[in-house]
Amino acid sequence: MSRADPGAARQMPAKRVGLWRSVRASNPVGYLFTLPYVIFFTIFTAYPLGFAFFLTVHDWNIVRTERPFVGARNYERLFSDELFWQALLNTGVFLAVHIPLQIVIALLLSVVLNQQIRARGFFRVAFFLPFVTSGAIISLVWLRLYADDGLLNAYLSLVGLGPVGWLSDPNVAMTSIAVMATWKNVGYYLMIFLAALQAIPDQLYEEAYLNGATAWQRFAHITFPLLNPAFILVVILSTIGGFSLFVEPFVMTGGGPLDSTLSLVLYLYQQAFQFLRMGYAAAIGVVLALMIFLVTVIQRRYLEREVGY
Repeated sequence: MSRADPGAARQMPAKRVGLWRSVRASNPVGYLFTLPYVIFFTIFTAYPLGFAFFLTVHDWNIVRTERPFVGARNYERLFSDELFWQALLNTGVFLAVHIPLQIVIALLLSVVLNQQIRARGFFRVAFFLPFVTSGAIISLVWLRLYADDGLLNAYLSLVGLGPVGWLSDPNVAMTSIAVMATWKNVGYYLMIFLAALQAIPDQLYEEAYLNGATAWQRFAHITFPLLNPAFILVVILSTIGGFSLFVEPFVMTGGGPLDSTLSLVLYLYQQAFQFLRMGYAAAIGVVLALMIFLVTVIQRRYLEREVGY
């Protein structure tokens, strides 16, 4: 077995250093162009993430400068906190109502608005407009609609169904918020489906029609399979948005009644800015981010496997 040349071994690091220097010197202008993004990433992404993890192992009241190290105490408290689990359950209820409802409505509207109908452009803008409108304003409008003497209960009284505690009944409040959030966001997901529909070649529908396929068969065997990428995107974005629920319960219910609309982000906000427990709030944020990551990864792998990607 031959021995390695020691001279060659000594030359390898020098060669690597020389190669690195040549790469750096090859295009200095390129590094200059990337500098703004590096600065942006450092200030607005890397530093906040690092500071958040730092806070999770410290006890910091925002009005004082001391930050005593507490180790994993914030996480221990988190997993034994009944309100945290209640907020997680409420968020799950919201997702269970919001995601299927939003997907079905957005898909149906996109199919309709993809047809040659009168005032099609107007309806597209009308459905998309609530998405770009302030969430606080939308919440205030729906707060009045959901009031005991609001428009919805007024219509129900006309048919003898009586008033419904849309936001005052713990069993109904989160579902009511999910319906409102669907109305607000459906226009965005409608546009995603609509863009995917317009990318489907018309020749496929023409050939299917000539072969005797019905409208439902054309939708089931052409439209829906080719919408799978958009469907996966909508599910993932809806999940991320659902976990981020904040404005609607904050404005409409404050987390009540009986904490039935307390979302994870609202609970994080309360701990950080009402009770000034920044370390504990940071721990909630880190756990929430990990949950969103895990759920979206599982969703993507499951959906891609189901559709054969």
